[in-house]
Amino acid sequence: MLVGVALLAGIFLMPIWQITLSAPQYPEPIGMNIWINKIVDMNPYDLKNINLMNHYVGMADIPERIPEMDYYSKVIYGMIGLGLFFAFFGKSFLHLTWLLLMVIIGMFGVYDFWYWEYTYGHNLDPHAAIKFLDEAGNLLTYQPPLIGEATILNFVATSWPHVGAYVLMASMTLVTLSYLKARKGH
Repeated sequence: MLVGVALLAGIFLMPIWQITLSAPQYPEPIGMNIWINKIVDMNPYDLKNINLMNHYVGMADIPERIPEMDYYSKVIYGMIGLGLFFAFFGKSFLHLTWLLLMVIIGMFGVYDFWYWEYTYGHNLDPHAAIKFLDEAGNLLTYQPPLIGEATILNFVATSWPHVGAYVLMASMTLVTLSYLKARKGH
């Protein structure tokens, strides 16, 4: 369990998610890397360029940090501390408790990410300079996919886990193996 919990700290060292936008006017895709505690350009000035484009269709700016990121960091630090404390006792039910808490936290994190994307793509300024309407005359929305690829006007938006997400999965896998081993020992 100790190694799995320690590995969890790795998500502070690398992005956990990446969203990219590809379009004919951009020779290289632009995008953002989402870390547990910040949002950064995939390439220099990408976030600024995305915000400039989005302004014209009425989308809010993407900040370099959202309030939830402060909480996420504290929750992960707390889970690392709790995991180290639980590892000291070596009891299988404590391993399982930690895993279940991580699953609940992970599910909440995915929901929060989806909700952030939904809100960002649907709460448009009705006074935007450019408005695109669907066939029914409704204002188009610009929600990137939670995971995968979607076409939004002339952009192809992709949203995929990044290295940090795989580190998180590896951490949980190691703790799962530790739980199974501890369970067999009792």
